[in-house]
Amino acid sequence: MHSEPVASRSADQKDSREPRNGTPQLDAVSLAIVEQLQEDGRRPYAAIGKAVGLSEAAVRQRVQKLLDQGVMQIVAVTDPLTVGFRRQAMLGINVDGDLDPVADALTAMSEVEYIVITAGSFDLMAEVVCEDDDHLLDVINKRIRTLPGVRSTESFVYLKLKKQTYMWGTR
Repeated sequence: MHSEPVASRSADQKDSREPRNGTPQLDAVSLAIVEQLQEDGRRPYAAIGKAVGLSEAAVRQRVQKLLDQGVMQIVAVTDPLTVGFRRQAMLGINVDGDLDPVADALTAMSEVEYIVITAGSFDLMAEVVCEDDDHLLDVINKRIRTLPGVRSTESFVYLKLKKQTYMWGTR
């Protein structure tokens, strides 16, 4: 959290360096904006501007650029149980051959919240959110296990979600 305005570049200068390996390199002001929004995604641009030393319009432009670059999203995070999703699980998936087609197919499934390619016991890890156990069984048995290349799955059903946060800050 920044309590004093962050020194900024002039308005005609870019707010991030050229991407390295396709990843935007963010300056201190953009990182400070991200941190402000991680604390409160509804924080007014004027308040963010005051905290980071920019005008409301400049903050609005930077936020839009951060959104366009895929650096961040601004969304409402819900508790799945309160909106009708009674079953969550982490799935460990092993794949024969190229991981990308399986990862892409999983990405297209609405029940899959995130998918990561991993090193270790599993090739892929996928978090799924389902309405109930029957829905989870259908997703695993009829949609995931039938994907070409899927060798095996292991399910880790969530009994209780103890912590879910998106406040890891920036580096």
